[in-house]
Amino acid sequence: MKTTKFYLLAAGLAALFASCSKSSEKTTIITPTVPASNPIAPGNISGFVKGTLTTGNTYTITADLTVKAGDTLASQQGVTVIVSNNAQINIQGVLLLVGTQTQPVSFNSSSNMPGSWGGFQCDSAQSVTIKWAHVDNTGGPDPSGSPRKTVFVAAPINVDIEDSWFTNGQDDLIRLQKGAHVTILRNTILCSGSTDGEAINLKSGVTGDVAYNVVYSQAGTGVKLETNALQPFPQTIVNVYNNTLVSNGWRRGQAEPGRGVSVGVNAIGNIYNNIIVDNYQGIEIFADADTTNTKYGYNLFYASQDTYTDTTQGASLSISIRGNFYPSDGVGKPQSTDLISNAVGNQDPKFKSFDGKVATPNGAVTSNDFHLLSGSPAIGKGNSQYNSDMGAYTSDGKGNKH
Repeated sequence: MKTTKFYLLAAGLAALFASCSKSSEKTTIITPTVPASNPIAPGNISGFVKGTLTTGNTYTITADLTVKAGDTLASQQGVTVIVSNNAQINIQGVLLLVGTQTQPVSFNSSSNMPGSWGGFQCDSAQSVTIKWAHVDNTGGPDPSGSPRKTVFVAAPINVDIEDSWFTNGQDDLIRLQKGAHVTILRNTILCSGSTDGEAINLKSGVTGDVAYNVVYSQAGTGVKLETNALQPFPQTIVNVYNNTLVSNGWRRGQAEPGRGVSVGVNAIGNIYNNIIVDNYQGIEIFADADTTNTKYGYNLFYASQDTYTDTTQGASLSISIRGNFYPSDGVGKPQSTDLISNAVGNQDPKFKSFDGKVATPNGAVTSNDFHLLSGSPAIGKGNSQYNSDMGAYTSDGKGNKH
């Protein structure tokens, strides 16, 4: 009989010995992705914390958590965290949340209502990693009454956010600044921002990649790039490619139209292979961006209807969605490699299912499926330096896994 190495849990010894008595059978033991260093006992937690949340257990955060510099809060797959009392998680050390596709990590509030807990406040963290996690209903008010961001980092650290779901926040979902190096891949961000907030807001010297993400019904902009106006260097330099950005910018509306992608304040973006549908504005390259070095093209723009009436400021304002693919107050221009709809049906990306709603409420329930059907014009029309297809769901399997 072949010798096999197993990760043994005391509760599973009897089952393991029984399986080893049958040489013709194979036993598969799933090893936790993160080793259980300093396992944290399930139940209520608050205050200063370090160690590992362990597979299959449920934890209730009853008041603010703080991870000190030099300490780590980690999670194995299949962990459920319930947050009560509008608590937030403060990270001064390391955050390491690693679920799997079949056993994601879950963070949600006890009320399961939008804006009911404080999210991850990592402004002075040493490292942030979030993979295969559900993070829902963040943005609860701070002591001043202002909604908090879901993931906030203000430090020159590595931030790796992949394959996760973020729903129903109240302000910026992912706000990273002050030189963070970012890898933001294959995430799904839905129906967030009450009346303001970007999905992915990168500022003041952030560098890295934002790719294969789905952003639907964000109050403000899907992906926003800026450098600090008072400190124009180091620049924010980000590759924004193969994202699917749908119905963003309408809840903020006339106050400041949201975009699919925006680049401003001496930032540099490489913006390719994105599918941009029914956003208040499509791609905006502001005059104060680093327009010399910002590059873009091979993006698909589509409107499921000709106009939409914006009533966010009381008065009715008819918005031409197609007229805003490259808004007139920016300096961005249509590129010869773009696929641009000039009528309903023309350049339809052919999503597997899309209800065609231009604007939806914060926290809305949605069943849209932005995978591409066979025959989509986005297939095979991308910039191959990034991917041969456009959008978050690509035929080579490198795209979004949700």
